[in-house]
Amino acid sequence: MSSIWKKYFNQLQSGDIKTLARCISLVENEVTGYEELLENLPSLSIPVIGITGPPGAGKSSLTECLIEKIVLQNKKVGVLCVDPSSPFNLGALLGDRIRMSKWYNHPDVFIRSLASRGSLGGLHPKIIEITELLKATGFDYIIIETVGVGQSEIEIAGLSDATIVVFVPEAGDEIQTMKSGIMEIADIFVVNKSDRPDADIFTKNLLMILSPSFHQKEIVPVIKTNALTKEGTDELFDAIVETVHRTAFNNKKYLLLAEKIFYLIQQKRMKDIDKIFLKNTIEKAGTDFNLFKFLKTID
Repeated sequence: MSSIWKKYFNQLQSGDIKTLARCISLVENEVTGYEELLENLPSLSIPVIGITGPPGAGKSSLTECLIEKIVLQNKKVGVLCVDPSSPFNLGALLGDRIRMSKWYNHPDVFIRSLASRGSLGGLHPKIIEITELLKATGFDYIIIETVGVGQSEIEIAGLSDATIVVFVPEAGDEIQTMKSGIMEIADIFVVNKSDRPDADIFTKNLLMILSPSFHQKEIVPVIKTNALTKEGTDELFDAIVETVHRTAFNNKKYLLLAEKIFYLIQQKRMKDIDKIFLKNTIEKAGTDFNLFKFLKTID
């Protein structure tokens, strides 16, 4: 390892937050030598909590509640908030910097907003690498909040030890909920904003769906919360701790690792594909562009 990367490695292991922030940027931008740093990171089993669900469900507010509970236990938490980005310029609002301002400068909390950069799974293209950087810095918990793109949050299940799917009572009828494509990935379901009308009915319908349709050995908890009043958040955190402990001793760990490896291989194979080149090729061909002929040229 070169001297500069060795310096970063040592500073990460000592818990230097400024170095962590710098290393995340270096990995995001694939600065020469970043893979050398990643290869030398220790393999640590730090609980990763994934929070997903449709926009407006209160994921950020629940994340803030979980941060508070972790800090009150004198633990350190790293939070990665992935925001949607424009398909045209890849920019993002990164609004969680505003929403979680209470914790942004807390010594036991690290919050980093990331743009999804066009990734369809509600995550950042380098989310696995960045998560490993956080693990090496000595956090006790890592929370990842996804974009919440509706039907493509499944990638989070391959990264987290406890996947939380957040709904609101207005999420739709039970058929629409089943169609959402995220029913199978949840370790815990949360019905947030439970003070709203029909929260009890929605929760009951959700429990009815889970009972006969999915032949699972373990019952998936359905927890009603109100992030603003913190109602139900103690029960949620207890369920997370129990899920993380249970996950550590079953075959899910191997499946999760296989998912991570598959994702990284996919990224590596796609490395030479340039979106700007694709756009220019389509633009140049105009109406004569044939997708399938083009695909044949890059086989």
